Amino acid sequence: MLHVLLHMARFGRPATSEAIAQMLQTNPVVVRRTMAGLRDAGYVRSEKGHGGGWTIACDLKDVSLLDIHRAVGSPTLFAIGHDSDNPACAVERAVNGALDKTLREAEALLNARLASVTLADLAKAFDANAKTKGHPALA
Repeated sequence: MLHVLLHMARFGRPATSEAIAQMLQTNPVVVRRTMAGLRDAGYVRSEKGHGGGWTIACDLKDVSLLDIHRAVGSPTLFAIGHDSDNPACAVERAVNGALDKTLREAEALLNARLASVTLADLAKAFDANAKTKGHPALA
């Protein structure tokens, strides 16, 4: 969604769920579900009707990557670890015991880093990258 948010910030007009779905190679229903979390957090808004769609509703410098992560439901950051606790299984207890503290520490570090980067930081990097590649920024 960060990709989409940056495009929206530079697009200058609303982006439909269908256009976003094409960009992400997914279904518009998935886009609407995800965007609902961003809308509820106040980061985007939707306009109905002809010419409608999703637009940025926030100042990019006020929104961190951690804010976006939380707005889209705080998906699991690491694929390793346990999905369920089965205290009857000695192997699972050993694995969980070894991983739990390490994964909590890693997640805390990653969350701190995500909190330190704003959408404005990403937009600035995009603009610089577009300029060095000879493409004018879309803003």
